[in-house]
Amino acid sequence: MYIFILALLVALISSLVLTPIIAKVSLKLYIVDWPGSRRIHHKVIPRMGGLAIYSGFLISSMFFLRADQQIMALLLGGFIIALCGTLDDLMQLNPFVKLLFQICAALIVVFFGGIALTTINLPLGIHFDFGPFSIFITLIWIVGITNALNLIDGMDGLCSGVSAIILATFSMLAYMQDRFDILLLSLILLGAILGFLFFNFHPAQIFMGDTGSLFIGFMIAGISLLGFKTSAFLTLGPALFILIIPILDTLISIIRRKLKGVKIMSPDKQHLHHTLMYKMGLSQTKTVLIIYFVSFYFSQISFVYLINKKASLILLIIALIVIELFVEQTSMISPKYRPILGCKDLIFKKRR
Repeated sequence: MYIFILALLVALISSLVLTPIIAKVSLKLYIVDWPGSRRIHHKVIPRMGGLAIYSGFLISSMFFLRADQQIMALLLGGFIIALCGTLDDLMQLNPFVKLLFQICAALIVVFFGGIALTTINLPLGIHFDFGPFSIFITLIWIVGITNALNLIDGMDGLCSGVSAIILATFSMLAYMQDRFDILLLSLILLGAILGFLFFNFHPAQIFMGDTGSLFIGFMIAGISLLGFKTSAFLTLGPALFILIIPILDTLISIIRRKLKGVKIMSPDKQHLHHTLMYKMGLSQTKTVLIIYFVSFYFSQISFVYLINKKASLILLIIALIVIELFVEQTSMISPKYRPILGCKDLIFKKRR
């Protein structure tokens, strides 16, 4: 067991040492995020912190990770994604070029790694067999989760903290199921993120940029699929519970932009963290801590799922109803979108 702890510590220390060095280099080269109307911060912040995360991950992996073909596919795909993120941080790639990079990396995982989501099992005995559509579904999962983590990277410590919670949950689930390959991979990435988070929590001294958020999202998507491929360790239920915050925020953003008639990839300031901060009047730290708590709550549902699937489903439904009410009350999708609150208003009007 000490090897797993050592692997985490090596990644953490490597990232901890490299992050301030990369921050200084980024400032000297003017690879920074400037304050603006779409920014929360009010000063120049270096944005190449993702390189520290990626480097810390690679350093620990070289010493401790035994790479079979599946792991090699993930590492190769991760390199392509990190390269894409770095180029985007340097010169702002066209969104479709970024998408091509992501699809290329996902195809490596599917065809070289032989990893595909063929069947899923949900509570109440619901079973899906994707058959010939499994490759397409797998690509959607990888690209979707990669971009979901990228979208929530809009506040100090948010993406890194939520990712750390996800990976800590992956690690515990892997340990419970004797999946030591997934345990080691998750701990190494967790260590690299924690080393960076020390400098990224509010007030942030450095941002991870697309290099970090895309790489983390891709690796989390890939790690979750390792469970699908070889055991029931990570069926779709727990994976969805753990990743629910970035998934829901992404889906809400897509619906909101479609209703407004703007491009899906168009940026805005109506994500969950923006809503909590601007509409609810919370500080940046409180906003991030609330999202941490919600992410932790959903991660606990994944453990309940392994023990009692019906109980986990009840907890999930309750949480989703609360989130739905929050979305309607704060008009995250649209002021006209009020299916539950609209029914409540209609009932009270009739009673009057």
